[in-house]
Amino acid sequence: MKKLSLIVICALGISACNKPIKNTDNSSKQVQSVGNDENDHGCIASAGQTWSELKKDCIQIFNQGFRLNPINSKKGEEVISAFILVSEDQSKVELFLPDNSDHNSIILDKTGKNTYQNNQYKYDLYRSILYVDNIEKYKGNVE
Repeated sequence: MKKLSLIVICALGISACNKPIKNTDNSSKQVQSVGNDENDHGCIASAGQTWSELKKDCIQIFNQGFRLNPINSKKGEEVISAFILVSEDQSKVELFLPDNSDHNSIILDKTGKNTYQNNQYKYDLYRSILYVDNIEKYKGNVE
């Protein structure tokens, strides 16, 4: 009888320690793959690609464009550049602004010997200055 009582107590003790496994449903969680962030044109943002209307292709603007840095940047502050891409025939420039939330570029048409303009944006190719509402905002490193 003692053996039977001991076996029953041990069996209850062992079964009490075994907690049931909770059913975790991970089907609602989505795992985003790295490099799987193509936009409508097939450009991969994580690879630094953006769509160029002038080139009609995905480009890395920091490799193919001309960098324009903000004129009024404070010392120690992060510098976020704009970029200019000039068309093959130099009749247009494509402007890539850092604060453009829809990530679309702006095409400026040639209006003078070295100037390009579209609404509030004007770019002086000779001085490498971008004007926004006739105020100097960005400048390239031209010597």
